[in-house]
Amino acid sequence: MLSELDLSRPFTTRQFRAAGGDPGVLRSRQFKSLTRSVWVRSDAVDSDCMFRAALVLHVPTAYLSRVSAAVVLGLPVPDHVFVHVTVDREKDRRFRPQIKPHVSKRPRRIVTVRGMRVTSPVDTFIDCAGMVSFIDLVILGDALCRTFKIRADDLRRACHESGAYYAGLARAAAAYVRDGVDSPMETLLRLLIVLAGLPEPEVNVVLRREDGAWKRRFDLCYRRIKLIVDYDGRQHADDTRQWRGDIARREELDEDGYRMIIVTAHGIFVDPGRTLHRVRRQLVLLGWGDVPPIKDDWKLHFAA
Repeated sequence: MLSELDLSRPFTTRQFRAAGGDPGVLRSRQFKSLTRSVWVRSDAVDSDCMFRAALVLHVPTAYLSRVSAAVVLGLPVPDHVFVHVTVDREKDRRFRPQIKPHVSKRPRRIVTVRGMRVTSPVDTFIDCAGMVSFIDLVILGDALCRTFKIRADDLRRACHESGAYYAGLARAAAAYVRDGVDSPMETLLRLLIVLAGLPEPEVNVVLRREDGAWKRRFDLCYRRIKLIVDYDGRQHADDTRQWRGDIARREELDEDGYRMIIVTAHGIFVDPGRTLHRVRRQLVLLGWGDVPPIKDDWKLHFAA
């Protein structure tokens, strides 16, 4: 009987007793208490355990939602202390200190990830609009489009058609989501530039050789004036082979007439104002045309 219950997945005290187990055994080191009345074998604890615990407490139709759904889907969101789970009826909520149960009858598309019911990527994006900042929501949207091959236009369309409470916030963020973004830092750099009122660079521009073969790809590029803005996440250039490769890359770009601005984490989190002035200066020098002055809107989202 007990062998029919998978002890490597969270289970309730009631399920354990129904399978013929002695609840007193659960107090031994062999098991770990995840929350009140939910257990798992100690050697089976993993990053999914609390999500599974929230679901096993609730009715089979329950599903993970909001930032919890985003984490299970592999999307970047800020850490959150609660596991969010949604049910259709008030009486089906099960409260625990670590679990935040919600009630909603709004239709959502549900997908299954590693055996867990979660809201679809698009519904997750809309639901997260009420929980994360504007910047974090755009980062989420960029990652969603890349990970699930969803076009940014389709995401925007879904937000406009949604009747969800936070659909307005989702629409505002979706307007800044772009296809082909490779990393959250690339999103941050692009948003810094755009929210300052400067012209928006193209995302992940690929330079090709005369025969059409792939040559180089860059995070952000003003193709018309051959200006590249690239994020470099390395803290130290101590890899000789990488350093030599960078020199060759710079020489090749010089031959093609490109100017490159390298931005590090310092230029985004510590001194974003200087980064903006560097970008604007090159836009002017390279002949972009009417380059607007830097607006202060970026200061609402980045440390000035």
